[in-house]
Amino acid sequence: MGISNVLSLLCGVALFLFGMSVMGDGLKRVAGNKLEVILWRLSSTPIKGALLGLGVTAAIQSSAATTIMVVGFVNSGMMKGIQAIPIILGANVGTSVTGWLLCLSLLGGGGGWVSLFSTATITAAVAIVGTLFRMTAKSTAKKHVGDILLGFAVLMFGMSAMSDAVLPLKESAKFRELLLLFDNPLLGILVGALFTAVLQSASAAVGILQALSMTGAITAEAAIPIIMGIAIGASVPVLLGAVGAGPSGRRTALTYLFINVLGTLICLIPFFLGNLLLPKSFRSQVVGPVELALINSVFRILATVVLLPFVNGLRRLAHRLVKDRPEDLIQQAMIDRLEDRFIAHPALAIEQSKIVLSKMADTARENLTRALKLLSNWSDSGYAAVDRLEEQVDTYEDKLGTYLVRVNRQELTPAQNKEISKFLHCISDIERISDHAMNVGETAKEIAEKKVRFSPEAMRELNALIAAVEEIVDLSMGAFEKENVKEAYRVEPLEETIDMLSDELKLHHVNRVQAGQCTLDQGFVFNDLITNLERVADHCSNIAVAMIELEAGAFDTHEYLNSLRDVHSDSFNRYFELYKNKYDLLQGDFSAGIYDLSKPESSPKSAAKAAAPAAVSSSREP
Repeated sequence: MGISNVLSLLCGVALFLFGMSVMGDGLKRVAGNKLEVILWRLSSTPIKGALLGLGVTAAIQSSAATTIMVVGFVNSGMMKGIQAIPIILGANVGTSVTGWLLCLSLLGGGGGWVSLFSTATITAAVAIVGTLFRMTAKSTAKKHVGDILLGFAVLMFGMSAMSDAVLPLKESAKFRELLLLFDNPLLGILVGALFTAVLQSASAAVGILQALSMTGAITAEAAIPIIMGIAIGASVPVLLGAVGAGPSGRRTALTYLFINVLGTLICLIPFFLGNLLLPKSFRSQVVGPVELALINSVFRILATVVLLPFVNGLRRLAHRLVKDRPEDLIQQAMIDRLEDRFIAHPALAIEQSKIVLSKMADTARENLTRALKLLSNWSDSGYAAVDRLEEQVDTYEDKLGTYLVRVNRQELTPAQNKEISKFLHCISDIERISDHAMNVGETAKEIAEKKVRFSPEAMRELNALIAAVEEIVDLSMGAFEKENVKEAYRVEPLEETIDMLSDELKLHHVNRVQAGQCTLDQGFVFNDLITNLERVADHCSNIAVAMIELEAGAFDTHEYLNSLRDVHSDSFNRYFELYKNKYDLLQGDFSAGIYDLSKPESSPKSAAKAAAPAAVSSSREP
């Protein structure tokens, strides 16, 4: 086997992998989001879940892709781990379908009309139809069908190229001696696992093994351990895909590895028994692509049938190895307060919802604080913590919103109606504050990656805005948690101050960019920060308005704000003047604020407490 054969083999592998990727992507695009929806909804029993995993994986030709989707569902809380395991078991069987498709390469070995069904003819016909669809179809769906056909054609062409490239090995004594090493089952499993881990595809590994089998040098005794190893190696892309996931997602990915390792151990028992009882002539039988496809399917079906009754055991094993984080346990304890049994007793349900909503508000506030600290002290772990807190807030919003809607269907008193209305109005605003915290975290990441440094004047102004926003968050969240309407009246004057301050900062920064003191890149980042901070203040205003209006027995945010700005009551004017003076850029000294991005290294410092006048007194009535 010369260098040209090696290059042809590598070319065939590349085409095979590319064709499989194109075909799988096309199938997923044709289905749109239906595959994800199907996986999420139709997994009520283990058998249904296994059949579902089999069907979806047979369609997209990748058990790893199916499992990664499932990991995402479990990680987001949309699916329970106990639902995911049967789907993974079924996906393991579904991935063996590719081996049977590759057996089409054996068609058309003779001449005459039989040649019409040869691999070359089928590949050419599929490629022509796929090209026509891709080039002439007007609808997106038909173009994706063209992608599927072209992907299949490239896959089959790659398989043929691999088969042709390895044909010289048929006569190679050294190749046959090398394959004899795989008679050691443990070595065969190791080679199969490493090979698949590199390729990142079990289907591709089996396809290459089928191509090699056409040399007539692969025996059943050597092939079976390699196929077992291929199953284990297929776990690598799933484990890599779960690196950034939470404990539940990592447990699901680990379960995929458990299934393949346990499946291998289960099938090794009959394999060793066969080695002892069956004659050498039977074990040394040469296997071809069809036999390999059969071995692959039987191995995966046997492992699934044996493991399916032990779904709970697999779940418990994963839980033992991957423990929940303390914050996840706290969140689960909070969500457990939303008991279905309380729904028939609205007073209890509302009280529990209030506790959970207060925790959601604290989490959103903490997330903003963490995100702002990343501006001066960037770290990957800090950013990951912000991302985790954002997911927690999203989970709270989903669980609380659903629960309160169910409680709202009960017979409620006017006071209970008012309380639920307030909660429902505030949930989305609290969640949006956390969203903007995530945006601030992403801006901090951009600042760190691009090494953006602001001028001292820009940082002094930004520190003033950050201090004002942190105060309005504390003010609005505190008023909400303590049900203090008097405190809520102070929020809107501060929000007006923040709006004016944001406009002033944007104008000053435009002037600095025009004067050449700051670059456009700095300007974009600066504006992103201002916009997100300003919107945080807007959502704090919405929370306060909801409290004030619902206390008054009505709810019309726009009418209230318009009347407030038109009338400008004494209390509004008093607070507005105090906040305007407190955050006056000309009078206040914000140069030693919390966040200093004008230097390569800095640490958080105390902010508005040192820079601003004493806090506004709340002793007077609004």
